[in-house]
Amino acid sequence: MIDPKSRIIASLVAFLALSSAPHAFAQKQSPMRMPAHESGMHPGPTMLHTSFSPNAKLAVSQDPSENLLKVRVGPVKLPAHADHMAVAQPRDSYLTIPFDGWLMAYHPKVVDASGALVSAKVVHHVAFWNTGRSDFLCPNKEEHIFGTGGEMNDWPAIPGVGYRVRTGDRVRISTMFVNPSDTAFPEIYLDVQMEYRAASTETTPLKSVYPTWFDVEECRESGYDLEPGKSITAARFTMKFPGALLGVGGHLHDYGRGLVLEDLTHKSPIASLKAQTDASGHLLNMPIVSFTETGGYRLEAGQILRVAAAYDNPTGRYLPEGAMGIVVGYFLPDQDSAFSAFERRRSP
Repeated sequence: MIDPKSRIIASLVAFLALSSAPHAFAQKQSPMRMPAHESGMHPGPTMLHTSFSPNAKLAVSQDPSENLLKVRVGPVKLPAHADHMAVAQPRDSYLTIPFDGWLMAYHPKVVDASGALVSAKVVHHVAFWNTGRSDFLCPNKEEHIFGTGGEMNDWPAIPGVGYRVRTGDRVRISTMFVNPSDTAFPEIYLDVQMEYRAASTETTPLKSVYPTWFDVEECRESGYDLEPGKSITAARFTMKFPGALLGVGGHLHDYGRGLVLEDLTHKSPIASLKAQTDASGHLLNMPIVSFTETGGYRLEAGQILRVAAAYDNPTGRYLPEGAMGIVVGYFLPDQDSAFSAFERRRSP
């Protein structure tokens, strides 16, 4: 098992400035558009694809002795040089939480039929949604509790905090796969290993944290068309609750240069996440910034934050739904009771 404390220390990185000055980019500013939950808009359609895989299923196993919950989605067949339209995708599946407690960490990977690791570049996106709660920044959406893409970052455990779950909670798992490589894969599987703590074994209850998604598309669908050349897309969020941001990571697609989260109220940067790419601009990794050693980055109700995603698309073509830009972190509210308002009524 990964040592959570070591993983946190290893994840600490200095703020990284984007390598190109802002004036070098054409900028698209999302704040001119009212957020979906304020305008009454519903979320847009999900990304379309040609077909669903009849064979891809969800498998779940639990190891109480190690406090591990494991999910597997697959098999998925990946032709070579296949975009999402050319892959028969898994349908959304539903994980029923088998315990009362807290989810602590997420460790995703992709493997083939033999168990050998497959490049994370075959992952377009993975998203886990708590169907019983609304997102506190975007109440029109289910609470987005975990996500990853080609960067395939671990979400490390943070001592003393976790995401609260209860027996019977339903988590919707949405996945999409691509294959930019020359190699076809007859079978691949997504594995996500989750560390948890059962409430029955904790003498002191953990503090509940909430995943916080600062999306440049605000409360709409996250994907947007990527124009040729350099561009910046940005949005603003007004915090409605006081608390602390414990750390952030990021999600971009190929040709992404970086993400910036800044505090407009106090005119100060919060985090800059410079994308690690190969020579062709394909995304390899995104850094993680932790604020746990200082008790978290303090946020007050009414504070305005800005998130921006920078891309440099060298293809000369518009790439439909080719971009996403999300800074995601853990938010620890001052008053957890205030978040009970986001509980959704369970279906009978």
